[in-house]
Amino acid sequence: MHIVSPQIESYIASLRPPADGVRAEMEALASTRGFPIIGPEVGRLLYLLCRCSGAGRVLELGSGFGYSALWFASAMGPAGQVVCTDGDPENRALALDFLSRAGLLDRVSYQVGDALSLLRAAAGPFDIVLCDIDKEGYPDALEPCVAALRPGGLLITDNTLWKGKVVGDQPGDEPTEAIRRFNRDLAEHPELTSIILPLRDGLTVAIKRD
Repeated sequence: MHIVSPQIESYIASLRPPADGVRAEMEALASTRGFPIIGPEVGRLLYLLCRCSGAGRVLELGSGFGYSALWFASAMGPAGQVVCTDGDPENRALALDFLSRAGLLDRVSYQVGDALSLLRAAAGPFDIVLCDIDKEGYPDALEPCVAALRPGGLLITDNTLWKGKVVGDQPGDEPTEAIRRFNRDLAEHPELTSIILPLRDGLTVAIKRD
């Protein structure tokens, strides 16, 4: 199921300035490896949300080789901090190389390990938390993510429409059921106001109430 009409996606892409430099390399690597990155449209939204909210501290859960961190770090001033987490040390090595060559490494730290364990140990509060881990882990990540946010902070979660599999009443596979549960829990959470944006594979943006 297409979340957005392919013609609409192509039109939006036609208005986007072409990637260059390090970002172009990252997008090419993702394409070659079939590696899931958030993509340029979501990346631009992360940049805008970071700038509009004045975020200075961002925590990422599931950073891959640093593509989303590139957008966040670009949106911040020199004093900004993006804390990346991922379970694969090869992703960390790639991210540090990319971000160093982009001139943004001084705004980024990168921890390797279990995302939920690193989340619970993180020194908050954060202005933004990005959740993009294995989908089965989404429900267990919700409360620690909320706890890590400052009042007025943003919880941003990728893949919340999951190729359209969340639609309908039929039981789904484990990732689909986990995302359905996460979406329900987040929508009903007493500390959050949220919306699912039908962008790419579904992006949920939630604000922690004051």
